[in-house]
Amino acid sequence: MLPRDLDDDTIRTAAPPRRRVAGGHIVLAAAALAAILAVGAAAWWWTRPAPPAPLINIRSADEATILANRPADLDIFRFALNPQILVLDFASLKRQGATFNRAAAMIEKLGAPRDRVLTDGELDQAIRAHGDTPETYYYGHDYSAVELARFFAAADRQAVVLTADETFLRRLLEQEGAGTPGFKRGVISIPAQGTAGVDRTARATILHHELSHGEFFSNPRYEAWTLEFWNNVLDGAGRVAFTKMLAGEGYDPLLGELLANETQAYLMFTPEGAFFDPKVLGIEPEALDALRTRFRLGMPRGWLRDVAMDEVARK
Repeated sequence: MLPRDLDDDTIRTAAPPRRRVAGGHIVLAAAALAAILAVGAAAWWWTRPAPPAPLINIRSADEATILANRPADLDIFRFALNPQILVLDFASLKRQGATFNRAAAMIEKLGAPRDRVLTDGELDQAIRAHGDTPETYYYGHDYSAVELARFFAAADRQAVVLTADETFLRRLLEQEGAGTPGFKRGVISIPAQGTAGVDRTARATILHHELSHGEFFSNPRYEAWTLEFWNNVLDGAGRVAFTKMLAGEGYDPLLGELLANETQAYLMFTPEGAFFDPKVLGIEPEALDALRTRFRLGMPRGWLRDVAMDEVARK
């Protein structure tokens, strides 16, 4: 608030003609006080807390609606059948990479450190070591809120300057309530149709695959069944086959939970095509079908089990 004007009538009354010099001192003192107050007001203006950023718009949508979306830049959806899954729909692989690639390296990529955030130069080197570009490091991303919180905490410890898109992701999680007790979110992303050869079929495959990861990150019962399947239903040869395939895709083979999560997504929710060729597993088709049936029957009740059952019914 600006300081109030001094009362001119009071100044004139308090300064009779024979005390003009004294009256001048009063006027000067008043002017000095006004200047101090003005400086204080200016300092308050520049140091006051910034106004809160506008809320990030999130729309509720089902899988078909998300698939049909055509983002101009970035659209964010709350998955209607599980509101704890956030879907970031990017118009470009470039922005998707700028948002998630550095987190991907720290959280799950083969050859990258698990305990620190890569510098820009290190990230570029790691991407090219895999034969990728920043756009193709991943076509879709998926992480838990806990993993992303660990990434941001590491960045703070290292005083790493986040990209504008990483900062946006952090603000999104904070808006959702990150850090509150029991906070769980699955955060996934997909690229727009027509981006770097991503046609409708590829986009549908990526979305379907990533939504199953979102369920793993946000539904403890589904997470528990997935880990049970990996540890106790798959035999040793099956785990070796999936581990070899996933390591070839750039996943860290030492992360058991990651391997279990990726196995359920490829086995159950990634149709054969450009993103998954079951032949690389070396498992006979009949044995693979048996594994799918066993996984499906053990799934907890919910939207994803319904999806799995519907897919069988349509065959």
